[in-house]
Amino acid sequence: MSLTDPIQAVRGMNDVLPADIALWQSIETVARELLEAYGYTEIRVPIVEHTELFQRAIGEHTDVVEKEMYTFVDQGGESLTLRPEGTAGILRAVIGNGMLRGQRHKLWSAGPMFRHEKPQKGRFRQFHQIDVEAIGFAGPDVDAELIALTARLWRRLGVERVTLQLNSLGTAESRRAYRARLADYFRKHHSHLDADSRRRLEGNPLRILDSKNPEMQELVAGAPLLTEHLDPESRVHFEALRAALDSMGVAYRVNPRLVRGLDYYSRTVFEWASDALGSQDAVLGGGRYDGLIGQLGGEATAAMGFALGVERTVELLRQAARPPDLRGPHVYVIVSGERAAAAGLRVVESLRDALPQLRIELGLGGGNFKAQFRRADRSGAQLALVLADDELGRGAAALKPLRQDTGQSECPLAELPQRILAALAVQ
Repeated sequence: MSLTDPIQAVRGMNDVLPADIALWQSIETVARELLEAYGYTEIRVPIVEHTELFQRAIGEHTDVVEKEMYTFVDQGGESLTLRPEGTAGILRAVIGNGMLRGQRHKLWSAGPMFRHEKPQKGRFRQFHQIDVEAIGFAGPDVDAELIALTARLWRRLGVERVTLQLNSLGTAESRRAYRARLADYFRKHHSHLDADSRRRLEGNPLRILDSKNPEMQELVAGAPLLTEHLDPESRVHFEALRAALDSMGVAYRVNPRLVRGLDYYSRTVFEWASDALGSQDAVLGGGRYDGLIGQLGGEATAAMGFALGVERTVELLRQAARPPDLRGPHVYVIVSGERAAAAGLRVVESLRDALPQLRIELGLGGGNFKAQFRRADRSGAQLALVLADDELGRGAAALKPLRQDTGQSECPLAELPQRILAALAVQ
């Protein structure tokens, strides 16, 4: 590459351009408002952590830890990793800042994650998640409320092509017993395993159940079912969760093969998937991880959480029948003439003082009336405010609705705030 060649983005790490930002902001705004309504508080943690955190939390025999983490040694000789998921860092912050001690927390965080995967539609090396964690809640009621929250999120966003899958992994003890049965089953069919499954067999045979290889599906279908080996306490928990979802009208399908990709899950796991996303169909998933906080050095504490994939949700919004609020300006200000150009900034700033609840955009850079009105229309504004020399000479401006077939009207400058609010109220 020569010094004059343009530098490309890193493979699998994409720019979010202005044309798409409204979709991202719509998801972020709806999620923030909904989480606050359910009592969740935001927490922000670093994107770089000690590598050991993810090795201990996620599991050394997962694809994430074995093949996908961005790990490096810094100048001080420490092994550091760009976070591949959000839960471990949030729990590290909770433990390290003394936030446990019998307390309960409902937390959420958002930001980029990093995995060195093969880039494809719906799968990127830098991707964004909204992570939600309920810490200190042991009963199935928090599982049910969190899942109901996700169902409400889809309704708020206007997304319909999603379905909920549900399973229980049981306690760590029952899962260990099931893992032994599963390993015996797959060893008997060792010659039919693909390379990934053979690698997973000794480390984590449950991950074989999540194989996407079509040639493995018949073998996986014949494997023992975890739901047939649940411990009694986990079975009661799962039935209570299902009863709560049924009572709220949240539709789901029990999928006994659903295991999720991280080792720390126990009991409840769930996943929202869509047939609109191709092979990368999971858009939101999570579950209970009661043993993870103790595993990371904190006192044993029950917990439940989920992560929403923002990029995949953006793709669903593109396909949704109901588009999101594009968050354009309420008022676009058009300026014509020397006197108007000199007064424009002052008038607009005084309007922003008087109407802080509105988005007011000034058409900078000039241009003729036709060009400025085209920009006003493209902005999505509901109302155009025209500042022209003649009207300003009379102490007035003009208001023109952009989404209605009504004419332009003149308004005294002193009455602009009231007239703008009145005009927007009838849009």
